[in-house]
Amino acid sequence: MGSFVVQIAAALGADVAATAGPDDLDFVRSLGAGTAIDYRHQRFEDLLDPVDVVVDLVGGQTLARSWDVLKPGGVLVGIAAPPDPLEAERRDARAVFFVVRPDRTGLESITRLIEDGRLTPAVDRVLPLAEGRAAYEALEREHRRGKVVLRVGD
Repeated sequence: MGSFVVQIAAALGADVAATAGPDDLDFVRSLGAGTAIDYRHQRFEDLLDPVDVVVDLVGGQTLARSWDVLKPGGVLVGIAAPPDPLEAERRDARAVFFVVRPDRTGLESITRLIEDGRLTPAVDRVLPLAEGRAAYEALEREHRRGKVVLRVGD
């Protein structure tokens, strides 16, 4: 999800800052992040000036700390968990919980970004359908850079 968020935000003209592990900093820069922060050794709230939008993919303490980098009037979007609406009100901001819903217009917009070369799905590996269980287990225990794709046919 994060690789899509970075690419879409950059394609829309945003100045993107993203967090990643030390081995993935160049990767997130290649996706369009102008600023890449090593979350293992740096705290994003110590490095960023206030921003208009935060998209949090982690939840928990990372979501709670995200309020500290949001401008008044900004939007905090939670993907893993809903942002606290009372905290949003206290900070004169908006809290949005992103839930995927079928949306033809949105999918068409994403399709155009892919066709224009401004959005490239990151694929970690492609496995045959017969290895579906192994693919699912990899999601739970391995660090991946991109999606695990199941190939249904040749």
